[in-house]
Amino acid sequence: MKNESNQARREFLKASGLLTGSALLGSLPFQAQASTGNPGFHFSVNDTIKVALIGCGGRGTGAAQQALNTKQNVKIVAMADAYRDRLDDAYKALTERGLKAADGSLKVDVPEDHKFVGFDAYKQAMALADVVILATPPGFRPSHFEEAVKQGKQVFMEKPVATDAPGIRRVLAAAEEAKRKKLNVVVGLQRRYQPSYRDMIKRIHDGAIGDIVGGQVYWVSGGVWQKPRKPGQTEMDYQMRNWYYFNWLCGDHINEQHVHNIDIANWVKNSYPVSCQGTGGRQVRTGKDYGEIFDHHIVDFVYADGTTINSQCRHYEGTYSRVDEMFLGTKGKIEGMEKKSSALMGYNGQTLYTHNAKADGNPYQIEHDELFEAIAKNEYKFADAERVAKSTMTAIMGRMATYSGKVVKWDEALNSQIDLFPTTLAWDAMPKSLPDANGLYQIAVPGKTVTV
Repeated sequence: MKNESNQARREFLKASGLLTGSALLGSLPFQAQASTGNPGFHFSVNDTIKVALIGCGGRGTGAAQQALNTKQNVKIVAMADAYRDRLDDAYKALTERGLKAADGSLKVDVPEDHKFVGFDAYKQAMALADVVILATPPGFRPSHFEEAVKQGKQVFMEKPVATDAPGIRRVLAAAEEAKRKKLNVVVGLQRRYQPSYRDMIKRIHDGAIGDIVGGQVYWVSGGVWQKPRKPGQTEMDYQMRNWYYFNWLCGDHINEQHVHNIDIANWVKNSYPVSCQGTGGRQVRTGKDYGEIFDHHIVDFVYADGTTINSQCRHYEGTYSRVDEMFLGTKGKIEGMEKKSSALMGYNGQTLYTHNAKADGNPYQIEHDELFEAIAKNEYKFADAERVAKSTMTAIMGRMATYSGKVVKWDEALNSQIDLFPTTLAWDAMPKSLPDANGLYQIAVPGKTVTV
């Protein structure tokens, strides 16, 4: 499986035009990177690690708090957001705890001239820091990650990492450059840092339940917030405030939320699907307030060995909720890896192994603990971007299948030239998806909509 995985990776990179330069990875010792002009490395655990927060919504604020809660000498020194009100809310949330460093100085030290607002604000904030936290809506992730790597910054970025295939290709190219520069990159698919998942999936890979022959992954829930349109609001402002409902910003909830579970399927299979087909639509959340996304997706992801993993996600209020994964092996099965205790089960009802998660800790915190420990120790340990880009591409491929109603193959999906991002970023500029006279957005119609 390992050899097959390595070969698949090389074929993936070759098909994407990304293999050039990969032979340079590891060619320089980590300490030697200081001589390349990279400012993001520390040679003492007592050094102050300066952090810039890019994207000051709830997830960005939470990630910044987790960075501050690590054992290292971390300071937030710059903040950036498209909106001043979100920046101010985040600043208030981060400072009201009064966290202080060992020398008594405040751990949130962001003067007014280190607060940047607007579409290009991220570049100025990054320039002031060693580490950047990227937590804007996912549509901005490719350009922000590219800039962080260009500036030589260590990175924590939230999932997913793009909303279309052109964005994925940009992230993959930047990921290769980050490896060349030995920049640590952690991405917020926190299950990868959760002890129960790490333990159970290692056992699966070691053959505890035999070969994986099928599975199901779920994110079925009641949906998320929506913000009403205000009089005089520009279309760009409306879509930015309601970013979850527009594909250039979010990629639909199969991408924004369900990527967590899809990534687990890829992890368990130790590979990525070669094709998929599925169905979806808008059955409950049908009004103009819900933009252009579907409220349900059901997808069959097919892997190279013929295994099919079924994926379900939906936004229906007042219905059965489930967010987890289940996998079937030739010797047994596993589900409930997020629970306080999860077990590998034989088909005769025998418990093969039980993981007790009572003392596991918060995976959201663990991913920051491990990242900042590596930075403080001057270690290069994390290169999540390529893997998460491929899992994000898996989710995007699933959306392509449900929107079109067709079988979509990996290579054609990855090489799609359909670019969802606006031509111009400005508050008076127009996104590519616009409402009709009744305020309704065009919704994908399976059998008619072209997605590749």
